[in-house]
Amino acid sequence: MAPDAVDDTYCGCTKEIEKKVDEYFKTEFVDFKSTWEDAESHANSITKARGDKALTINQIKAIYAYTSDDIYKEFNEAVRTGRSIYGSLFKFKSLHFWLTTAIQTLNSDNHCHTTYRGTSRVFTGKVDDTIRFGMFASSSYRTDRAMEFGCETGFKIKTCHGASLKHYSKYVKEEEVLIPPYETFKITNVYNGPGPEVKGLEACKKVFVLESSGSVQEEIT
Repeated sequence: MAPDAVDDTYCGCTKEIEKKVDEYFKTEFVDFKSTWEDAESHANSITKARGDKALTINQIKAIYAYTSDDIYKEFNEAVRTGRSIYGSLFKFKSLHFWLTTAIQTLNSDNHCHTTYRGTSRVFTGKVDDTIRFGMFASSSYRTDRAMEFGCETGFKIKTCHGASLKHYSKYVKEEEVLIPPYETFKITNVYNGPGPEVKGLEACKKVFVLESSGSVQEEIT
């Protein structure tokens, strides 16, 4: 269940936290300056061209920065393991906040999506187990895009808290749906492969079928 994950939903304290993250940002993105500058240019162009007002500038920048190639691995490792150091050494407070609130805004009615995820990592679990990814988990409407990230383990996912990143992503053609670290899932089926049980995931050595079972509602201080 990823007990060490940074999984705050910011429920009831969004405005309060929003004031604080501007202070965090000044030091948190020093190592990713060029990525953030690219994200800022992208956000400004979207806002100007589309008159896009669904998300704030900072939320748009967060999505673009996350979907770039040089930040998501370090960020997600920190999210998976950073609960105990959140108040001191966790260095992605602003990105975590903006990405979380962006997902919540893009799927404010908890619309459910069927998506797919592939990975080169080995996962374990059995039917009826409750699990969560404990990070911002990328998935796609397209199985071919999902399998580009590995097929050691495949997932067919019904997510009700994840959100389509649409034109905000750096890679729009991936048709990405981003799942927040606090969403929980019930394993409804497990298939040992390769095999034909889940279309598009035939090459995977193991496939988990997941159905959203809610979310972890915890506040990290």
